[in-house]
Amino acid sequence: MSGAERAGVISSEREGHVATLFIDRPEKRNAMNMAFFEQLAQEMTALSEEPEVRCVVLAARGPHFSVGLDLTALAALAPAGGSGPEPSPAETARRTHDEVLRLQRAISSAAECKKPVIAAVHGYCIGGGVDLVAACDLRVCSRDALFSVRETKMAMVADIGSLARLPFILSAGHLAELVYTGRDVTAEEAARIGLVNRVFEDAAACLEGAREIAREIAGNSPLAVEGAKAVLQEGRRAATEASQRYVAAWNAGQLRSHDLTEAVTAFFEKRPPRFEGR
Repeated sequence: MSGAERAGVISSEREGHVATLFIDRPEKRNAMNMAFFEQLAQEMTALSEEPEVRCVVLAARGPHFSVGLDLTALAALAPAGGSGPEPSPAETARRTHDEVLRLQRAISSAAECKKPVIAAVHGYCIGGGVDLVAACDLRVCSRDALFSVRETKMAMVADIGSLARLPFILSAGHLAELVYTGRDVTAEEAARIGLVNRVFEDAAACLEGAREIAREIAGNSPLAVEGAKAVLQEGRRAATEASQRYVAAWNAGQLRSHDLTEAVTAFFEKRPPRFEGR
């Protein structure tokens, strides 16, 4: 069985027991808007329950995997009131908290999918892109891939998965360096520190390499593979959920900081931000 289907900002292909989901917003460098989060959760949930699917590859159209959150999604995380009365600080914090949890649930759909999910990364994988691939079971990339847990450079605490899941992937020292500096990580370094399993020459080879791993997984007993994933996920579920609840509460009070406003302003003005810690 093979075929392709377009579904908004997510498109998909099927070959045998392997399904491939593509982030399909290349004109925006696959920035994650609210439609992306909604469709990702829908697609992952459907594939999780699809008997013919035994493994999922998560890839992207265009030159980059994802540059992270679209500014429209960022605005939803720090909502200003509508046309009615100005919301109180408590109401604003509650709305922000609820939005963070909603985005977390969408990213978590990859981790909660009953089938193994393999991320095939090329080009930029920044901020929310790292949140997403951290929720996958394993990661491969092309030689041009560039990873960054970029949020501290944008005066934010990463809140939709990276800080909850990367501690199960990277050593404490490597993770702390990447998160605190927000610096770029090349494909070679990503492989050296264990962020990715394999590095391929280019995007096409990376996608085919991910599919080859997926086909090997799909050749095993689906009951055994699903059972193995369930056990592995259960071993880290409590810590992951606790971390995500904590960061959602933290950011409910932090996403309206002057530093965040300065970071966004500096981004549009193409200058270094001047952070004051307030």
